[in-house]
Amino acid sequence: MLRVRDLHFSYGKKPVFEGVSFEVEEGELCGLFGPNGCGKTTLFKCCLKFLKFHRGSVVMNGIDITDHRIEKMAKLVAYVPQEHKPPFPYLVKEVVLMGRTPHLRGVFGIGRKDKERALNALEVLDIGHLADQPYNQLSGGQRQMVLMARAIAQDTKIMFLDEPTSALDFSNQIRIWEIMRRVAEEGVTILACSHDPNHVSWFCNKVVVMNRNGIVAEGAPHHVITEQVLDEIYQGVCTVRSLGGTRMVMPKVVADKESDEISIESRVGMRRAAAVR
Repeated sequence: MLRVRDLHFSYGKKPVFEGVSFEVEEGELCGLFGPNGCGKTTLFKCCLKFLKFHRGSVVMNGIDITDHRIEKMAKLVAYVPQEHKPPFPYLVKEVVLMGRTPHLRGVFGIGRKDKERALNALEVLDIGHLADQPYNQLSGGQRQMVLMARAIAQDTKIMFLDEPTSALDFSNQIRIWEIMRRVAEEGVTILACSHDPNHVSWFCNKVVVMNRNGIVAEGAPHHVITEQVLDEIYQGVCTVRSLGGTRMVMPKVVADKESDEISIESRVGMRRAAAVR
């Protein structure tokens, strides 16, 4: 559904990435993961034709994006940006309804189907109670969920989500990832940028790891989110542990403290056992 081949981009003489290649299959939830400044958002914008890359190709649904007109792109792919500053006090339901714009039929305008799609998207996110509130008066996290609802209402085959949970509390972060997984299971291809290795490890079918020199690793989360890869992009500050059967990425200082506490408990236990004997 999405194939990126040998993509190069630079701002002036400053290269952002070179030789980026990866694929995302239909119905996959793929996490794009990497440190700040490695070019994840720029890669998104190149794939969406917001920026013109210098070399390479991007193919969506079997067609090179250079052959896609803007109208076709809008029907094929939805985009949730990292941040959005609302210029006007649109109501939430109006913002979500904007996702239906590519499907409107000229003079016939907004139909019942479009309104139903928008309301259903609000219910999927469990934010129907916000429908009549001004979008620009919401919190950053609420606005992020409204944009997610707009993307769902757009009813596309592909979704690009740039840090979709960055402004959300922990409960809503998990809920949004679960919603993304359900949407992907319905056949929508999702590429989601994230800074949280645990989120991409727990929820994604596939992970693409970027660093400042391009793609570092690509594949299933348990093969990609490893100490070796994390050391390469974060210079040895993370470790991977299994807690209750769940793989967890944590700072090494926390893991070392946990090991010290276990060691102390073990020594105390041995002393008590010796005293009993």
